[in-house]
Amino acid sequence: MSPAARHALIERLPKAELHLHIEGSLEPEMLFALAERNGVEIPFASAEAVRAAYDFSNLQDFLDIYYQGMSVLVTEQDFFDLTIAYLRRAHADNVRHVEIFFDPQGHTERGIAFATVIGGIARALDEGQARLGITHRLIMCFLRHLSEEAAQATLDEAGPFLDRIDGVGLDSSEVGHPPSKFARVFASAHDLGLHVTAHAGEEGPPEYVHQALHQLHVERIDHGNRALEDADLVHHLARDQITLTVCPLSNLRLCVIDRMEHSPVKAMLEHGLKATINSDDPAYFGGYVNDNFRAVADALDLSAAQIVELCENSFSGSFLPEAEKARLIAELHVAAGAA
Repeated sequence: MSPAARHALIERLPKAELHLHIEGSLEPEMLFALAERNGVEIPFASAEAVRAAYDFSNLQDFLDIYYQGMSVLVTEQDFFDLTIAYLRRAHADNVRHVEIFFDPQGHTERGIAFATVIGGIARALDEGQARLGITHRLIMCFLRHLSEEAAQATLDEAGPFLDRIDGVGLDSSEVGHPPSKFARVFASAHDLGLHVTAHAGEEGPPEYVHQALHQLHVERIDHGNRALEDADLVHHLARDQITLTVCPLSNLRLCVIDRMEHSPVKAMLEHGLKATINSDDPAYFGGYVNDNFRAVADALDLSAAQIVELCENSFSGSFLPEAEKARLIAELHVAAGAA
C-alpha cells in the first residue's frame, strides 16, 4: 500500500479519540492570547520560544511545562475556547466521538472554581455535538503525584457535576506512584457508577498495568506499552479484550520509544490486543489524531486492514452504548470499502 493511498484511507475513515488531555491541546498561539486576556505572566517571549521548549527527555520534563501552560486558563470562556478549538481540529480529522480527560486538581489548587472548569468544557462539548456532530464522554483525572486523600476530595467536589462526568482516570507522573495508591478512591468511583480507566505501563513497569486491572478494576489501559514485556499480562489483555489507548507521537517525544519504528502498535495487533491510536497532548507532541495515524502507519507499514482495525477498536473500546458503537462501526466499514 503506497503512503498516499494509506493517508487517503486514514483521512476517509471515521474514528474515535479515547486519550486526549484537553489541557494538552493548548496551542502556543492560544496560550499567548489567553495570557494577554487574563493578565498572566508567562516565561516565554513568543509562540516560537514555547515550541522550542518542547524538547522533552521524559514525562516529567513535559509535565513541568504542561502545568505552566495551565496557568493561563482562568475563566469559563477560556475552557470553552480551548475545548471548542480541539473539537474543530478533531472534526477535520473525521473524528466522530471523543472521550476527553480534564485535570481539575491542576486548576482548583490555583484557585479556579471546579464549576468554572467544567462549565466551559461541557458547554463546548455540547456545541461540538450540535454543530459538528461529535459525541462525547468526559473523564475526570486524578493527579497521581498528589495523595489519594486529595483525589477523594476532588471526587467529592465533583458530586454536583456528576451528570456531566462519565468516568475517572489517573494521570501525571507515573514512576513511583503505582495504581494501588488509589484503590479506595477508584472503589468510590465504581460505587458512583462511573467508568474507570488509568494511565499505566507508559514509563511504569508491567506491574502497574496488573495493579490497574486487578486493584482499580479499570475498563481501559491508557498507553500500556510495557505490557508487552509480560507474556501473562498480554494473554490477559487479549483474552478480556481490554482496550489500550496508545499515543505514538507522545511516545516518541517523551522518549518512551527512540524511533517510530519501535512503536508497539503493530505488535499489539499481532498479539490480538485491542490497540487504538490517540494524540494525548497534541499541542505539545506535534500532532492530532490523523498525524498519529500517519506517523505510525508509515513507520510500521500497516496494512489497510490494520488501519481499519485500529479505527474499529476506537469505537468498540469507547464508553458509548452498544447500539451506537454498532452504528459507527457500520459507517466505518462503508467508508473503508469506498473507492
